[in-house]
Amino acid sequence: MNNPPLVLVTGGAGFLGQAVVRRCLARGYQVRILGRTPLTGELASQIEFVRGDIGDRATVDAAVKGCDYVFHVAAKAGVWGAWEDYLRINIDGTSHVVDACKAHGVRALVHTSTPSVVFNGEAFRGADESLPYGDNWLCAYAETKAIAEEVALKAASDQFKVCALRPHLIWGPGDPHIFPRILARARTGKLRIVGDGQNQVDVTHVDTAADAHLGALDALLAGRANGKAYFLSQGEPVKLWEFINRLLVGAGEKPVTRRISQRAAYWLGALLEGVWTLFRLKGEPPMTRFVAVELAKDHWYDVSAARRDLGLKPAVETWAELDRLAATLRTK
Repeated sequence: MNNPPLVLVTGGAGFLGQAVVRRCLARGYQVRILGRTPLTGELASQIEFVRGDIGDRATVDAAVKGCDYVFHVAAKAGVWGAWEDYLRINIDGTSHVVDACKAHGVRALVHTSTPSVVFNGEAFRGADESLPYGDNWLCAYAETKAIAEEVALKAASDQFKVCALRPHLIWGPGDPHIFPRILARARTGKLRIVGDGQNQVDVTHVDTAADAHLGALDALLAGRANGKAYFLSQGEPVKLWEFINRLLVGAGEKPVTRRISQRAAYWLGALLEGVWTLFRLKGEPPMTRFVAVELAKDHWYDVSAARRDLGLKPAVETWAELDRLAATLRTK
């Protein structure tokens, strides 16, 4: 009897990574995680953990050895930080993963990318994967993730199948980033609607994104999706500030009503970036140029290719799940 496939999930202890791990285990796969922080709880006993980060070539090589498939979820996110850190994790790390996969005969790689790879400062309304990579990046994250996606996709061959997934605004239970930051800023009175408040964006529930990762693996093994990138979302754009205010009200907070124009937010971001750079302040500035654009403009994409090739479909109903989740975030 053949052993079940061994799957590596880089960043498998993270928000999306854990959701991918759970699905791999449910399929009966053996699962190995590469990460800096070990998993705890019921998942910990079901996986093999390799400590380290993807910026170290030898660590990545050891983690990939013996694996059949790889989900490369790990990345340095955020909109502020040293270029060298983003380079080491996002670009060099992806190169290490690709090289190790090719050296050890991995059959398929699903690379987690981002719609930010097409960022150019403009709005997107129903755009598809024919969009070129962006320019005028405004942050190292977007630029380095674009380069990383290219590295991954250029490695695709008949023997080593690769695709890249671009989920937009991942949210859901256990989200350690987006919802906690929104709530923290709202509770301190620092949240402002940027622009006219009517901009529409894609959102992606973590279960939708994780299902699509397994769907992408299936597609690669079936001879589809090789060398391609795919936008992912719930399939229905939402008004960003309606979505945020519904979260706030559901969590027992007041909706945000105070506004700042996109232009004012953009130049405030430029000023704060300069201050943070000049004085080498820690943490992210409360506003950046990239964030000002993202909060004010439309960003939603055509996901028909992912529906066709990967079987993309929403794992939850967006508004009902948002209401359910918001209720769990009420302060005691």
